[in-house]
Amino acid sequence: MLELVYRDEYLVAINKPHGLLVHRSSIAKDATEFALQKLKQQIGQHVSPVHRLDRKTSGVLLFALDKETEVAMHKQFMMGDMVKKYLAILRGYAPAEMEIDYPLMKENGMMQEAVTHFRTLQYAEIPYALGKHPTSRYSLVEAIPETGRMHQLRKHFAHIFYPIIGDRKHGCNKQNRFFKEQWDMTTMMLHASELSFTHPVTGATTHITAPVSDEFARVMDLMGWK
Repeated sequence: MLELVYRDEYLVAINKPHGLLVHRSSIAKDATEFALQKLKQQIGQHVSPVHRLDRKTSGVLLFALDKETEVAMHKQFMMGDMVKKYLAILRGYAPAEMEIDYPLMKENGMMQEAVTHFRTLQYAEIPYALGKHPTSRYSLVEAIPETGRMHQLRKHFAHIFYPIIGDRKHGCNKQNRFFKEQWDMTTMMLHASELSFTHPVTGATTHITAPVSDEFARVMDLMGWK
């Protein structure tokens, strides 16, 4: 069963688990389960996703229950009127706060503006040697993407040399291997924790949150974070 974190007669949101695709995709032919189909079967009615999360990213995923609401929500996303917050665990001691303004390339080769804001919530230094360093350092950050490009947070944190733990495509192979060997952990440490928007029907400010996964919480415990 999917965890529902919000529901009314127009919208429903789930806490998407790591590893679950939003819908069928030609680039992930190995997948047999999808959030769209699972939610439709679970609540017994049509649903349409109004935004996307990477397969390896967990957290708030919002669906519309009718076409008019879907169109209205898509407009809010396109206009940048929605506030999305993510939690991520990074390699190293990240800056206390920072704006990353770094364009990203689309699949067709065109460049797109991409801006991410983040602040560091907690630091950790654990007594495990890795490479030439006698200890290992990590940061828990809250990130707010101003734009919504594919893999934006993953690419932006890799660009400033504080990659997300568990990100095999854009992250640090040494760190990922270390986490797998030391703690049998392969989950990407990126979680969509909050989503805020104006309700398209009632006009009310709507704020949806989703708790982190067990694996994310396990790594936080390893770091001594509450």
